[in-house]
Amino acid sequence: MRYFIGLKMNEIKIMQHVILSVILGTTLFVSSVTGSVKEKPNIVVIIADDLGWSDVGYNGADFYETPNIDKLAADGMVFNRFYPSAANCAPSRASLLTGMYSPRHHVYIPQGVARGGDVSQMRFKVPTQNQNSTFNTFPVSINNVSPEFESLAEVLSKSGYISARLGKWHIGDDNQGFDVVSAEGEIGNFSNFGGTEERYYDDVHVAERLTDAALNFIDENKNNPFFLYLSHWEVHTPIAAQQERVDYFIEKLKRRSGKNFDPVYAAEIEQIDLSVGRFLKKLEESGLEENTVVIFTSDNGGLSRITSNYPLRAGKGTFYEGGIRVPLCIKWPGLVQPDSETEIPVNGVDFMPTFAEIASAALPKNQPVDGKSILPVLTGRSFDRERPLFFHFPLYLGGRKDAVLPSFTGAENYWRAVPSTTIISGDWKLIYYYEYERYELFNLKDDISEQDDLSSVKTRMALRLLKQLHSWVNEVNAPIPVVLNK
Repeated sequence: MRYFIGLKMNEIKIMQHVILSVILGTTLFVSSVTGSVKEKPNIVVIIADDLGWSDVGYNGADFYETPNIDKLAADGMVFNRFYPSAANCAPSRASLLTGMYSPRHHVYIPQGVARGGDVSQMRFKVPTQNQNSTFNTFPVSINNVSPEFESLAEVLSKSGYISARLGKWHIGDDNQGFDVVSAEGEIGNFSNFGGTEERYYDDVHVAERLTDAALNFIDENKNNPFFLYLSHWEVHTPIAAQQERVDYFIEKLKRRSGKNFDPVYAAEIEQIDLSVGRFLKKLEESGLEENTVVIFTSDNGGLSRITSNYPLRAGKGTFYEGGIRVPLCIKWPGLVQPDSETEIPVNGVDFMPTFAEIASAALPKNQPVDGKSILPVLTGRSFDRERPLFFHFPLYLGGRKDAVLPSFTGAENYWRAVPSTTIISGDWKLIYYYEYERYELFNLKDDISEQDDLSSVKTRMALRLLKQLHSWVNEVNAPIPVVLNK
């Protein structure tokens, strides 16, 4: 006891418990908030597809109904500035599951190559649909993460976690180490082998079946630490929902004036929310609520022709805030303070180092990890708010009604995205367009809607961010289009 002089009795007991745990080889997690010792917590990620930042009640939505998601947010921490690494689903999922930015795994867009516009409107030759080999100027991957990279499941398995991925996968044939797999609720239905993927966007009951599978997974693994990745197919187009709930929102819309909400989209959001509610209830009934980290988020911003991302600018596919800022809330009883929120920018690549720290698991040795553990944010400790976040897109993406950028020939609102790199540091955001050889600078604290380009006013800040951006591009060997399309 002489080694514990100056400690209070409860601190002595905790210290004895930790030392005994180390001796016995049992990994424990010590809460920096309560001082209590926790067993390795279960980790759950519930991710929606194309759900916009403004589509949830706690961010101001008043037509869409998300009481269960709002309750989850109220019971934990809301991240007002979460960026899932990309503006489209495949690259953001690849980054979330590997902890690496897109230039590391080469997934930039679900189709793998530029699409959605006439090739004559492109300044550079880049990998493009229906074009010859002269356009293959740098490597890209079509929804495929190489098996050589460790996933969240493989990292956590080293610390004794059982893992399941349920729902949309979208990053290749390899299972990336998950123990239980289902694309639509039937265990073992991978749906993504042979380079193709069966999709369930318009299946109005798929959210229920996936939730059933998630609840069964809890029952079967409640005595072991588990990692669950529940990836809903909603609200991606083509949108579809149960007619009874669509009718409900049609009637609700009739009582609104001046609003142009889509009742089917609203019913799809409700399907996700009901799934969240059922899952949280199951955790409580199973006695697992106190030792489970529950994370809710989306893979990219909302599609602007379907929903409004206001006050954010533009939507899915763009690198304005509407395309890359999405909801994120995290509940962890006893550690994360309820009704808390943060303005610290966080990226999807941060999940891997965060989960590894929570689970006392070793990070991969055969791949770089670009993220940083956000455990200090969750526990109210200091964190580098100015840490730069990066987004790189070397292709072209057409937009139809969602387009916000001109073509190089001058056609207005032609592209959703052109070759560009984006950096966010604290309140500042700079987008550099290789297509136009120019950049835009925004102060997101003062101008969340990105209406005021400050590049010609705040030149010192712009040049500082530009230097960081180019340094990062060189560091990760990000592909830069250079072959002119004559």
